[in-house]
Amino acid sequence: MPSPSSQKRPRRRWDRLVPRLLAVVALVLGAALAGPAPTADAAVTLTRVTGFGSNPGALNMYVYRPASLPANPPVVVALHGCTQSAQVYADNSGLPELAERDKFLLVLAETTSSNNLNKCFNWFQTTDNQRGQGETLSIRQMADHAVSTYGADPQRIYVTGLSAGGAMTAVMLATYPDVFSAGAVVAGLPYNCTKDNSPYTCMSPGVDLSPTEWAQRVRDAYPSYTGPWPRTAIWYGDQDTTVVPRNATELRDQWTALHGLSQTPTRTSAIGPDATQHDEYVTSDGTVAVEVNRVPGINHGTPVDPGTGAEQCGSTGAPYFLDSICSSHWIARFFGLDASGPGTGSLPAPTGLTATAVTDTSISLSWNGVSGAADYVVYRDGNPVGTLSGTSYTDTGLLAGTSHTYAVAARDASGAAGSRSGTITATTSGGAAACHAGSNYAHVQAGRATTSGGYTYAKGSNQSMGLYNTFVTHTLKESPTGYYTIADGGCP
Repeated sequence: MPSPSSQKRPRRRWDRLVPRLLAVVALVLGAALAGPAPTADAAVTLTRVTGFGSNPGALNMYVYRPASLPANPPVVVALHGCTQSAQVYADNSGLPELAERDKFLLVLAETTSSNNLNKCFNWFQTTDNQRGQGETLSIRQMADHAVSTYGADPQRIYVTGLSAGGAMTAVMLATYPDVFSAGAVVAGLPYNCTKDNSPYTCMSPGVDLSPTEWAQRVRDAYPSYTGPWPRTAIWYGDQDTTVVPRNATELRDQWTALHGLSQTPTRTSAIGPDATQHDEYVTSDGTVAVEVNRVPGINHGTPVDPGTGAEQCGSTGAPYFLDSICSSHWIARFFGLDASGPGTGSLPAPTGLTATAVTDTSISLSWNGVSGAADYVVYRDGNPVGTLSGTSYTDTGLLAGTSHTYAVAARDASGAAGSRSGTITATTSGGAAACHAGSNYAHVQAGRATTSGGYTYAKGSNQSMGLYNTFVTHTLKESPTGYYTIADGGCP
């Protein structure tokens, strides 16, 4: 039997197309200004995924899964630019080769001309840039599907994108800060600039608001949220005439204000072969919460650096992939995924690693500093989860009552990590069972279950709950937090 969403989709696509046709002049972002880009020869094999949820945004989902993927891998969700496709973005961005190197699952969301004539993500439409609806919900469902189907780590889900995809990256960070740990906005815009401005005005000359005003627009996207804000990397070409550099400054203002940081960088350095200006904004515990990367001499596009070097990636085989610096390498490093360096450096292992505090959802660590260290990589259960300059770190977004093993390594100025410390194991507090009764539809809407092929599955246990509708009901037991099992016979 077709799922409710597939039964409704043909009519809904037409309903969505009419207002978008009326707004076509506002749809042109980035690559669209030059007309359709030629399709590059496909070099990367992607897997099309269907039935990943109700998909109200009518998007396509593709997955690139490395040949050797560890248990509970991190996820990077990638969003292409206007006139592009998931395939073009995969073939030229360098992300698949980084996924192979750093062992993460790559999910590529794709929009079509049925949604937007120029195949732009609709970052400017209230039907698509708000929590719980449209394209934002479709992308969130892709992330959920990666967890339920591929066993990905729900605490290590990241998002990045170019141009309209970059603007949509900011949308996802604002509307789902409980899902995405960090994001990288490439040639994008601050969240909800179009609340009172046209898309063209936002793109150029840009809109100047105070950091407080920008931050409030993000808070308004999810008013009840009280958790940590995602870390945010910002990339742009200093010659960009499509989405002008002012937008990078306004994005910086928006996300530094959310983290309670000054708009003056904590430190500035030059990275890559073109001496990209790299500004970091650091929290009191040493975490880089926001970074801004100003790439010299390029216009609008994704910075790439074709080659086989440790810091090279990508291809210039399609428009808007610009030969300069491998931004995907540095984005993976910002996410804490860069596995190219561990064990290759000469720095000794840090000593004194200890858990200093635990809560239901976090574990705090500290260790002794290493002479000559530029920063440190923290590993949870064998996987990198953070890179910071200080000697303390708080791992957040964990499930109550769960145990994790940690290690830390010091990195030198070139990014090479030395030997890892000895491991410690720490357990979050809490974990008492909670009970939730409701229809399958209500469970999915509340985030306790997912849908696939018209059926419903409990999140975490992936137990089948039957048809996705309002008539089938179940009681779900939640223990630990975020892990659900069917408990119709009694809960807890």
